[in-house]
Amino acid sequence: MSTQAGRRTGIGRRAGALIAAAAAMGAVTALPVQARAAEAATTVLPARAPAAEEAGGAAVPGYAFDDAARRIKGAASSLDAKPLTTGLTYRDTLGKNGKVYYRVDLDARRNSYVSVVAVPKPGGKVDYGDGFKVGIQDNSGTDCGYQQVDFASGQYPRPLAAYARRIVDPDSSSCQKQGAYYVVVERDSAEASTPDDWELEIRYVTEPLLKQPGPSALPEAWPSGTPAPPAGGQQKRQGGAGFHGAVSLREGEWRADIRPGQTLFYRVPVDWGQQLFASAELGSGTEGDSVSNALTLSLDNPALGFVDMNTVRYDGKPATLALDPLRPVAHENRTSYDEATSGMRFAGWYYLSATLSPEVAAEYGDGPVPLTLRVNVEGNPGRPPAYDGDPGMFSVTADDREAAASGASGAAATTDGTMKVVAAAGIGTGTVLLLGLGAWTLLARRRT
Repeated sequence: MSTQAGRRTGIGRRAGALIAAAAAMGAVTALPVQARAAEAATTVLPARAPAAEEAGGAAVPGYAFDDAARRIKGAASSLDAKPLTTGLTYRDTLGKNGKVYYRVDLDARRNSYVSVVAVPKPGGKVDYGDGFKVGIQDNSGTDCGYQQVDFASGQYPRPLAAYARRIVDPDSSSCQKQGAYYVVVERDSAEASTPDDWELEIRYVTEPLLKQPGPSALPEAWPSGTPAPPAGGQQKRQGGAGFHGAVSLREGEWRADIRPGQTLFYRVPVDWGQQLFASAELGSGTEGDSVSNALTLSLDNPALGFVDMNTVRYDGKPATLALDPLRPVAHENRTSYDEATSGMRFAGWYYLSATLSPEVAAEYGDGPVPLTLRVNVEGNPGRPPAYDGDPGMFSVTADDREAAASGASGAAATTDGTMKVVAAAGIGTGTVLLLGLGAWTLLARRRT
């Protein structure tokens, strides 16, 4: 008995070592993923503002930045610029009439896009022409590609987005070498504007090249007629508070409430060959004096480049605006000098943002105003271009369509994806433990 007991003890030690090793392997695999999941979970933003804020009287929800964004300090000189890493989000501030530099190290195998979301403080004053420019320059100061946005229409604080781009083009002689490039962000401000710093949210993403050059000529004829209103009736879907937490939409008619000074963010998956139409309507209330540019509806592409914008006045009667008809999503759109056409250059999530002027509060009170968004996505998904690599965010997946149907926010979708990785890691850990138990059983049988 004692000998058998000794054998069992020896087997137990070996099995314990096997299980401990298996558990350790699982822990090494799972812990970093779980840590990332915990970090991602902190980025989930409420799809709906708290009821107390919606009731009026409380502070209007401000812009919700990506919680995973890293702080960075823009440099006054290009030679002191700190580097940006692709796939990460950063935060910085930009003073009145300020100019800052960041560095990106580019190769000759991928197109590069750096977007900036500028967020003025609520309650401040912005004037006609206030805005910013973001561009990418090579080490000789040559502009590779830039975009400039401003408050020319709708002179009240709200988030503005724009992007800089460096496109690899064998037919071009500038901005094609591998090496250091500089992102330049420059703010223009009128004398009467509030001198507060603007908060910046910065993203750097890349896009693979095509395996071989594709078509570059734009079709002369394309469907520009406004489609019939989407079927299915009105459905409730409150927007998010920032690009990171934008609430997903599919084609349909979507009802929300918006307060003066508030911006609601949505995102719509648009695939290759598909065409996006969007309009917005403010509901009726007590009639009063007209507020010009009361509602602003903006569209930004998957890389957060500005595409289109429109405004409408409000006098208490129903007010409707629509974005101009946009070409179907196509790779060759990028050859156009028209900003709206060039912006429809890749598949992915397109972002709609609606802002209600704070001036509406003076005439109609600070309570919520009914808002309806009508979204049409016309055409069947076409064949994607022959990318020489994974297009990543520049595509529409089955998960994207599922998120659009369910109304998941961008932050929640990111967390879901991370949790799936955690689940897979957990399954892997369980498999390792089972292998350890199997080895234990086999060893026990051999000893017996």
